[in-house]
Amino acid sequence: MLAAIEKLLILQDRDREIAQLETELGSIPPQRAGAQARATDAHTSLDSAKHRTQQIEAERKRLEIEVDSRKLLIEKYSLQQFQTKRNEEYKALTHEIENCKAEIVNLEDRQLELMEEAENLHQTVAAARRQLEEIQRESDRMLAELTAREQNLQHRYDELSAGRAALAAAVDASALARYERLRRNKGERVVVSVEHGACGGCHVGLPAQIVIACRANQELTHCPNCGRILFYTRDMDMMRAE
Repeated sequence: MLAAIEKLLILQDRDREIAQLETELGSIPPQRAGAQARATDAHTSLDSAKHRTQQIEAERKRLEIEVDSRKLLIEKYSLQQFQTKRNEEYKALTHEIENCKAEIVNLEDRQLELMEEAENLHQTVAAARRQLEEIQRESDRMLAELTAREQNLQHRYDELSAGRAALAAAVDASALARYERLRRNKGERVVVSVEHGACGGCHVGLPAQIVIACRANQELTHCPNCGRILFYTRDMDMMRAE
């Protein structure tokens, strides 16, 4: 195998590992955001339940005031009944008293509904608090693991990136330029083997003279279809697949 091919294969392996590390590093921020979002959602659910509890308590107190005001009106109308001598006015006051009593019944019914809702909400708040604690623990654990993993990956990435320059410098300038150009256009697989008489990158059958040139190992050979750099080793099956 040509020395240039060997150096390019080493460089290609390094670039693949660097690309894999970049992918893994890029996956960490979404995972971190997801863990944080789950904790935030749990906080929001608990806060919502607690806020509704506060609303119910405020509404219950308002209804108590309404009931008390109706009772005061009943006392007022009863006193006016006692003082009046006019039958029509007495009947009107009786009607107002009955209205107040009916309103009190409705208000007290609503109070009972609110008390029942508050009891259910008490259980909801307790469940939401437990869920938040569980999710927060899991989120904290996951965030700590992600941070540690990110640091390890970044350390490895920095090491490989620092060493890549030396590997690239060892490659012939024209071969390196060709490799870099192909890598931008073709991705990770730039230097490929000959597989059953076809390019290992695009899998298109190769002309006989290209295969012969690869076997000769005298110079860099390129696939006439995709332009990838081809190489050959003695253990490769050069028979064209049917």
